[in-house]
Amino acid sequence: MKRLFKFFLNLIPRPWLISLSYYVRPLIAWWYRGDRYEDPIDGKTFKSFLPYGYESVRENVLSPSTLSLERHRLLWLYLKHKTDLLTRPQKLLHFAPEQCFYKLFKESKTIDYTTTDLNSPLADVHADICNLPFADNEFDFILCNHVLEHITDDQTAMQEIYRVLKPSGTAILQIPLENDREETFEDDSITDRKERARIFGQYDHVRVYGMDYFERLDHIGFIVDAVDYTKELGAKQVDRYRLASGELIPVVKK
Repeated sequence: MKRLFKFFLNLIPRPWLISLSYYVRPLIAWWYRGDRYEDPIDGKTFKSFLPYGYESVRENVLSPSTLSLERHRLLWLYLKHKTDLLTRPQKLLHFAPEQCFYKLFKESKTIDYTTTDLNSPLADVHADICNLPFADNEFDFILCNHVLEHITDDQTAMQEIYRVLKPSGTAILQIPLENDREETFEDDSITDRKERARIFGQYDHVRVYGMDYFERLDHIGFIVDAVDYTKELGAKQVDRYRLASGELIPVVKK
């Protein structure tokens, strides 16, 4: 199973994977039905989750129903219980929209929802994150999750996010963060796909973020908070929802 997942993840372009997943999800969810683990995004339960990973495969992390990963489920719980995104009318910009959230936000009666990406079939606006076609101070809330590690000039991308976010607005900018790494590592000379995968964890990543990521955001002008919501949830819920204990959510305000 591990080898099969790794093969398809590396072989099939992501837009194709997104399209294909709509057809296979019902069958996978039926096969994994049970009550040991729960996906809090749709409330469905399973005997186990699926493995996932490009280089090193993580066991029991991919939800059979929403195809959410640890970071998605943690974000959903935080949005639901710690923000007013789902209850107060506001304008949301969502970069590289994840399937597990797309329909929920799209059908919301309170969210004015805009999606953007260069290639995703779920994007309303195909745009470069470093040169966004949006007005200054346009959005109340921004979600940009596991995008910046793909961007060579992440500082310009952060500046653009800051520009289009309204004063007092909130953005959540998740990235693959190594909590035990003090400084971010990047090297533009590394272009070989296999070498990038070995060093950065994925063939299309250009850096490994360390804890100085929060300083980078602060330098842009954001008010930054590194939220460990798993600590508040507790060990039982962390296991039930298959979360990554200690994962920090980068929550910023303008």
